[in-house]
Amino acid sequence: MASSKEIRGKIKSVQNTRKITKAMEMVAASKMRKAQERMRAARPYGEKIRVLAANLSHAYTEYRHPFLVKKPKLQHVGLVLITTDKGLCGALNTNVMRLALNHMKEWQANGINDIRVSAIGNKGLGFMQRLRANIVSQVTGLGDTPRLEKLIGAIKVMLDAYQAGELDAVYLAYTRFINTMRQEPVIEQLLPLTGERMGAPSHTWDYVYEPEARVVIDELLRRYVEALVYQALAENMASEQSARMVAMKAASDNAQNVINELQLIYNKTRQAAITKEIAEIVGGASAV
Repeated sequence: MASSKEIRGKIKSVQNTRKITKAMEMVAASKMRKAQERMRAARPYGEKIRVLAANLSHAYTEYRHPFLVKKPKLQHVGLVLITTDKGLCGALNTNVMRLALNHMKEWQANGINDIRVSAIGNKGLGFMQRLRANIVSQVTGLGDTPRLEKLIGAIKVMLDAYQAGELDAVYLAYTRFINTMRQEPVIEQLLPLTGERMGAPSHTWDYVYEPEARVVIDELLRRYVEALVYQALAENMASEQSARMVAMKAASDNAQNVINELQLIYNKTRQAAITKEIAEIVGGASAV
């Protein structure tokens, strides 16, 4: 059995660890509220541009944007994987990376060997590097606030490849925020833009384009796809802080349980030592 001094050292060590996890829990709770506010603030813009894009997809125009054209067969696929830069957020990254890996295996089983990956987040980048995947673009160090200007470069690589006909479809994998206790890993088709993603309007009309339909539609649909990725990143960041807060709370609670168990062992050890000393004293007195 460990000595009383060793047990006291373990208790002190766990107490210090609990202080750290408790502080991280409080920080994550504060960041989670801000991340949720940013996520909700981005939704009205995303909804409005989604309605415009849906109307454009059903409008009577001679020009058909490549983002709206579905390829007959998938041979080249792009994947935008959104993860976090930091860990200590439970199984958040593991779940979305496992989902992405399963889809990649399924694509390969269907004869699709050209899979290009755009990694957003340090955890996903490291995962894809270990898989020796074809990483065509990457973004790390995004911080706690999503910024579209940092994403545009990585997204543009995928959009240009699809527009040039090098990719037949582009998918987006991220963690959707449901509530504080629940985050759901999802993988959605980003390109071509589908009716399920954009929503079918109740009635169809066309717009008056200035200067011409091609210029307006090209710019609007590109902005729409960028908005989808930005919204996914905002959802992922809100999920990250929520998962980290829950994970740190669980760690703090477990640390307290360990402290209580060690304290009980310490008390038993101390009591046994006292009983032994009393027995020795009584035995010595009896001998005299």
